[in-house]
Amino acid sequence: MASKMIMIVSFLFDVAAFCLALAAELKRSTAMVAVDDHLIYSYCVYDSSIATAFGLGAVLLLLASQVLIMAATHCFCCQKGLSPGAQRAWAIVLFITCWVIFLTAEMCLVVGSVKNSKHTKYRTLFGTNPPHCQTLGRFVFGAGAAFVFVNGVVSKLYYICYSKAKGSFELEDCDTKEDYKLHKYLLAES
Repeated sequence: MASKMIMIVSFLFDVAAFCLALAAELKRSTAMVAVDDHLIYSYCVYDSSIATAFGLGAVLLLLASQVLIMAATHCFCCQKGLSPGAQRAWAIVLFITCWVIFLTAEMCLVVGSVKNSKHTKYRTLFGTNPPHCQTLGRFVFGAGAAFVFVNGVVSKLYYICYSKAKGSFELEDCDTKEDYKLHKYLLAES
């Protein structure tokens, strides 16, 4: 069955990634147009923002959670087959869904971090149109946080379905079904 320790550690990674993504949304860079001392040029002044670091921290924590779950389930590629049934079908669907949501969350957070750290470097002559100060749009990190949350739920469901499908098929180190029945009988007697 599913390991409680893996579930707890993965949950903590997901909660921390979610909190960092929300903090990044709240602390994204803002900009204003300023004029130099000699009134010749207009340029953009950006406030210092920790949102990029928060976004990258969320990326790393989400990656750690995904790696933990995939390592625990061997990513469907290095194990014996799972028993046929509803749990296996759900595990396959949730596996694919988990990866799609994970990649979407990672893209939102990475793009948000890159765009948040990008600052406009050009300037214009005073009296002409002021420069357009590029900043990150609203809800990029917020969308990343939402996808982190959904990925956390889906990855835990995937892990549970995978564990149930694996547990119902595993012969517990017995070579034959007769050995398995004997092993089960001895466990019931003790």
